[in-house]
Amino acid sequence: MTKAAGPLIYIVDDDDAVRDSLRLLLEAHGMMVEDFGSTAEFSAAERQHPRACLILDLHLPVMGGLEYLASRPKEAARLPVIVVTGRSDEASKARALELGAVDFLAGRRPETPAGDRPRAR
Repeated sequence: MTKAAGPLIYIVDDDDAVRDSLRLLLEAHGMMVEDFGSTAEFSAAERQHPRACLILDLHLPVMGGLEYLASRPKEAARLPVIVVTGRSDEASKARALELGAVDFLAGRRPETPAGDRPRAR
């Protein structure tokens, strides 16, 4: 029996650790995952799947998430996209949603002033 009818999550992120972590998390919840290091790799392999979505990094080399959303073919526009980023601004969020992203998830990296960093003892 094949899992072809199950949900498929595409991940496009240039950070191997992020892709691996997302893959492990999603597969632990029964999702099928295909991951790619760039939008070019994803576009070359893109195919139709009845129950799929794309988790797309905002900041990618060559063609970033916003550029991909703006230039993707019309038939690819049916694929729900969640844009993710570790650093963001309101303009990027607004643009991603305007270009058809269904959600925009921005993580915050805690900033610790140099004087407040724990010291080794």
